[in-house]
Formats: sequence, structure tokens, C-alpha cells
Amino acid sequence: MEFLRRALNPWGENVPIGVSWDLIWAAVIIGAAFVVGHALLVPKKVDTGEVDEDEARGLPAKLLRHTTGARGFHWSMSVTMFALLITAFFPVIGIRFPWVTIHWIAGVLLILTVIYHIYHVFAKQDFWTMWIDRRDVEEGKLGLKAAMGKADAERPRSGKYPVDQKMFHHVAMIATLGAVVTGVLMMFRVDNFLLPMNTYMFSDTAWGWIYVIHGVCGIGLIFLVIAHVYFAIRPEKRWMTWSMINGWIDRERYLQNHDPARWTVAEAASAAAEAEGD
Repeated sequence: MEFLRRALNPWGENVPIGVSWDLIWAAVIIGAAFVVGHALLVPKKVDTGEVDEDEARGLPAKLLRHTTGARGFHWSMSVTMFALLITAFFPVIGIRFPWVTIHWIAGVLLILTVIYHIYHVFAKQDFWTMWIDRRDVEEGKLGLKAAMGKADAERPRSGKYPVDQKMFHHVAMIATLGAVVTGVLMMFRVDNFLLPMNTYMFSDTAWGWIYVIHGVCGIGLIFLVIAHVYFAIRPEKRWMTWSMINGWIDRERYLQNHDPARWTVAEAASAAAEAEGD
């Protein structure tokens, strides 16, 4: 299996033109192997422990986890991401349709959702909530032991976002930004009403590497989407999925999974007030 596709340009130079299409199947196979391996090795139910009645005292029955704006971004990005992956890779496997126009329009919509998300994070949320700190590293070590069924392992409670979600966010952010930046440049090579065509902006070699980076990011997103959907439907994770639909979690889930010292009820109440304004 080759990593790159190459071709001769009019001057006889052997230049890259994109990643090998074999990598699509590699991403699908690796994603499927990850899902099967994880499902077999990691128990579907993890002991959540007893709720501390002292901590529960005075808490509302429901706590806001995701604002309307955050949920809107998530589902908008989901739709555009599926549209981009389908229009990018279905033609490669022989399913033909006018994919180019749909692809770049979906790309523009993705850019708009990312811009909105950046605004929402800075204007409506705590920017540092999603970044990994030393406590997250320790939490990850303990959580891995508990997930693997170690008898002496105690499952730690996290802040608003557990460390595995933060890690996924960072990887997805890098892949998405790489696809977005290279995708904008590639729009100069297709007929669209937003940017003028200019195929001579870069050399053939530079254009080739832009396509390679775009392809690598897209193939990486295939694996990330597979993993994300898998975790979203796992029994012990479904409460998180429901919170992305209805916005809230109940008091018991909050106390079982979150450390009140790291994600306080005051923050949840403040987020609830903000949600009214979204």
C-alpha cells in the first residue's frame, strides 16, 4: 500500500497529487478494529458508586451541561462533517454524483460553524475548561485502570469534561483545522462564487502537498467519526449523548461523574441563565 498518489506534470516532474485511496480502507479497518477491541476488552457498565447525600443536598434535580448554542454547533458540525466525508470519499469507491459543489458548500458551512464555536467559547464559556492539566492526567490514569476492570481501581470524578473527551476534542480540532485551511486554498482551483480561480498560486508540488494534507486530515476524521459514534451509543456513555440533545443531566449523574469542586453548580446555574439568551 502506497501513502501518496503521484503523477507527471506537463514539465515531466513527478509531483504528489494526493494521498493513496487505500488509506480510506485502512482508516475504516482500523476504526472497526478499535471498536471491536474496545467493546471486548472494556466492560460496558462501570460501577458509579453511591451518591453522597451531603453533596446532593440543595442541588436542583437537573443541571445544564450544554447550552443551546453549544448543542447547535455540535449538531451543525455533525451534519456538515458527514456531508463532507460522503462527498469526498463516496466518488472514490464508485458512487457518482455532482459531489464537488456539494463538498465545497458543506466546507463553507463547516467554516461558519467553527467561527461561531470560537466566538461562543470566548464569549459564553470558560476557554480553559477543555484544556488538559495535571489533574486530568492523573484522572486519565485512574480512569483507564477502572475501565479495564482493575479490582483495586477507583473511578475518578472529572470536571465538566473528562480527559478522554478533551483528548478527542484536541485531535479533532487539529484534523478539522487542517482540512479547513487546505480546503480554503483548494477552492481557488474550483469554480465557485466566493473566490476567483487561480491555479497558479502555488507550484504543482506545493498544490500536491496541500491535497495530501487535506486528504490526511479527511482520512483521520473518518477514524474519529467512527470512534465518536461508537462511544456515543455505548450504554455507560449514553447519558452524555442525551445531554447533547436535551442540554441537561440529572443530579445523580452529576454527582456520580463530576467533582463539584471542579465543576460547580454555580457554573451550571450560570450556564442555564446564558442558555435563555442563546
